[in-house]
Amino acid sequence: MTLDGRAGTGEPLLEVADLAVDFPSDDGVVHAVRGLSFTVERGEVLAIVGESGSGKSVSCLAVMGLLPKNARIDGSVRYRGTELLGMKPKLLNQVRGRKVAMIFQDPMTSLNPVYTVGWQLAEAVRAHHPDTSARQAWSRAVDLLELVNIPNPQSRAKNYPHEFSGGMRQRAVIAMAMANDPDIIIADEPTTALDVTVQAQVLETLEAAQQETQAAMVLITHDLGVVAGVADRVLVMYAGKPVEIGTVDEVFYEPRMPYTLGLLGSLPRLDIEGETLTPISGAPPSLVNLPPGCPFSPRCPLVAEVCLEEEPPLDMTSSADHLAACHRWRELEGEVAATDVFAPSATDDAVIP
Repeated sequence: MTLDGRAGTGEPLLEVADLAVDFPSDDGVVHAVRGLSFTVERGEVLAIVGESGSGKSVSCLAVMGLLPKNARIDGSVRYRGTELLGMKPKLLNQVRGRKVAMIFQDPMTSLNPVYTVGWQLAEAVRAHHPDTSARQAWSRAVDLLELVNIPNPQSRAKNYPHEFSGGMRQRAVIAMAMANDPDIIIADEPTTALDVTVQAQVLETLEAAQQETQAAMVLITHDLGVVAGVADRVLVMYAGKPVEIGTVDEVFYEPRMPYTLGLLGSLPRLDIEGETLTPISGAPPSLVNLPPGCPFSPRCPLVAEVCLEEEPPLDMTSSADHLAACHRWRELEGEVAATDVFAPSATDDAVIP
């Protein structure tokens, strides 16, 4: 059995075990990530979802070795069995960008404004293949822009980032991640601040990039709707910890954590006419002073006494591959709607016995 409840099918490409990330602050230590474990296998898409501040991006920056020096990192991050945490920068640079690539959240700050897009793509190629000539690297840059559906790639490669639209910049960053045919692509909220039409185009580009490179993908997002047609498995995070892991069908149709059900209830649906959105009341807890027991208990309509005293472990539910961190997950079995659980009358009660 693997760390995330899956029956092992061979050595995973990426294996994260008990990852913890702390930051010192004026108010105390911020426990940004608390015991995160997951594996990713070749060709698989793992989506990590949750509200802002749940630890999604921090955990992947820790995997890439891109956190500031004041961050305290514990646990293990293995790529093909090789430990990345604590690896010397020179050796890590041989993995980062070439074997494990990252698509950052804001393409405008990811691209250098004083160099053309084509030059930056060519630089990404030559950084890991120094024997490549400038002409060959430029040709590869043009091919990459064409691959991500940038019109007139030969001329567009000579443009600067500010001359690209938001969607085109995001596709250029995806092209940069593809430049060295990585084994793993980490995409940090690649559709943020894009309209719905451009979001669909970017997701199609991501799928094409994955198929072209045969890479595994870790997709970070706060929007469960984005991952429905893209991901194979979903990992839901709350207050720095994973609270549910399962296949897309299990998480969408058989959620075993009230927080997951609340996220699903906040999505608009086209198949049910007149249905109202059901928000989750309250706000995420402070990661400096976490409440005792389950971090979600102040917002949970199913909270019981045990939830206030003991933080639930991430454990198997009715399926060995479907894990949830909830004392009362059995009460979510069967057809349960978010409107039933997060009804105003339910959330008004402090404790439901």
